[in-house]
Amino acid sequence: MRLDSPPRGPEISACGDRAAPGLRSLSFRNLQYRLEYAVFRAVAWIATALPLETASNLSARLWGWIAPLLKRHSRALNHLRLAFPEKSEAERKAIALDMWRTLGRIFAEAFHIDDILDSNRVVFENVDELTALGVAEMGAIGCGAHLGNWEVAASMAGALHLDAMGIYQRIKNPHVDAHVRAMRARLYPAGLLPKEPATGLKAIRHVRNGGALVMLADLRDRNGKPVPFFGLPAPSTSFPAMLARTLDRPLLAVQVIREPGVRFRVRGVLVDVPRTDNRDADVERATENLQRTLEGFIRQNPSQWMWAHRRWG
Repeated sequence: MRLDSPPRGPEISACGDRAAPGLRSLSFRNLQYRLEYAVFRAVAWIATALPLETASNLSARLWGWIAPLLKRHSRALNHLRLAFPEKSEAERKAIALDMWRTLGRIFAEAFHIDDILDSNRVVFENVDELTALGVAEMGAIGCGAHLGNWEVAASMAGALHLDAMGIYQRIKNPHVDAHVRAMRARLYPAGLLPKEPATGLKAIRHVRNGGALVMLADLRDRNGKPVPFFGLPAPSTSFPAMLARTLDRPLLAVQVIREPGVRFRVRGVLVDVPRTDNRDADVERATENLQRTLEGFIRQNPSQWMWAHRRWG
């Protein structure tokens, strides 16, 4: 455009008609987030007002009633058919129903995580064994699954006297995300960091300095390499294996087993990480070993794992 020519209307109207739809969309989204957060706070108030076991039992009943009516129930049943073709349809339906009840319990228990940690409800089965193997001295990469109550998995680092750093996937609603992150902060004294590029470098420095990185490794990673999971190729994160292989640190699979009365048993299993001249092949094999170990945990207690997410794509 020439300097002496008159400006065109749309070019000089930053707040004109073209901007209005975007502003309206932003305002609507902010309102939606605030309304969602208000509902979340109300649920949080009810959950924290109830005793721990009462909240867990009530939430289990509600989820067990509502969730089977939703679309994700069909997805869970499809995944169970793929993973357990030898089971009857009745057995798979029972597993799915128990899964929803377990997820309901986990939801309510998240508001009582301090009560769980402070009341001797968590038993660590093999801390002495892992300490003897040098895990507490070297630092480690600990990987859990959406199993039992995955928030409890991070407490394994504390039992080993390791400073835990966590990586998590942000919740879309920023108000809910900040609230949930604050609820979980005690489990991650070295920080609970969102999954983003800068987090990888922070995690590397932390583990190199003898800390523990704690993360869930059973979700689909679109950028991950497909490795076998229940006999099917599943895109899986290779970051834990890469970190263990590069820094020469133990890779630990953490199992959480739910027991009656909101009690848990936690154990760590060392995952084999090859260290040959072929680094890429070592990382892939270690990733396969990790996923095989997590699969073994799930097979022991299939109703305690989250079958409704898109693990296989």
